[in-house]
Amino acid sequence: MSICALSATTASADATLDRIKARGTLTVGVILSGAPFGFIDPKTQEQKGFNLDIARGLADDLGVKLETVTVTPPNRVQFLQQGKVDILIANMQYTEERAKVLGYVPTAYDRAGGAAIGRKDSGLKDWSGLKGKTACVSQGSNYTQPLIEEYGAQVKALPSQPESLLALQGGNCDVAVHVGATLGLLLQDRPEEWKDYAILFPTELIPSDSVIWLRKGEADTTAALDASVKKLHASGKILEFAKANRLLSTEYLQQQQKALSAAQ
Repeated sequence: MSICALSATTASADATLDRIKARGTLTVGVILSGAPFGFIDPKTQEQKGFNLDIARGLADDLGVKLETVTVTPPNRVQFLQQGKVDILIANMQYTEERAKVLGYVPTAYDRAGGAAIGRKDSGLKDWSGLKGKTACVSQGSNYTQPLIEEYGAQVKALPSQPESLLALQGGNCDVAVHVGATLGLLLQDRPEEWKDYAILFPTELIPSDSVIWLRKGEADTTAALDASVKKLHASGKILEFAKANRLLSTEYLQQQQKALSAAQ
């Protein structure tokens, strides 16, 4: 009886994949803080972006429809833990701390590092110049720890990237640190608004794997999604998504496409 009970528990330990297929929908938590990753098209009011395209690609590969739920840095993990979403594709790079709390898909869908945007006349030339300076970030950012511990910055965590950037414009911080691809497009797409600002440093802060997050113990879901991500890389679809959404750097995706297509 005990062995049978244990086997039954193990077999049903990951019911998420079964639920996804039973209801015919994959529910994904996404952040809509700006191009290229997630945003609302002002003309059509549709959700667009690199992360949205990846979510659609995963749903298609699983043979289900896609449902998205907008999350923010302060609530994204809570939404996942509460079962409001099946997975997160929400600008969360891999960290050991996050992996202690959440499960994740081993194959990354991108790699991203942090860039510092600030006034052109700030006099700041490299990350070491942030000692004693105020850096604005989004709440829960993986850039917080290195900014404090490695560079001695005073970190101000705001609820979202747009609020962080508003704080920068308002003179409440010396720099704002966010994913480099987002800041690069911001400067490119809104040149008049940001004419006095630039990405100040030539290097990015802690480039890390962008992974899909899910709840701990969901082995079947993890395996299915990992297979899907590998297919999307090998087929070149993720690279296509990146180019369509104007990701400024696709070197990592090109490497993944080459490696995973050769492995198939």
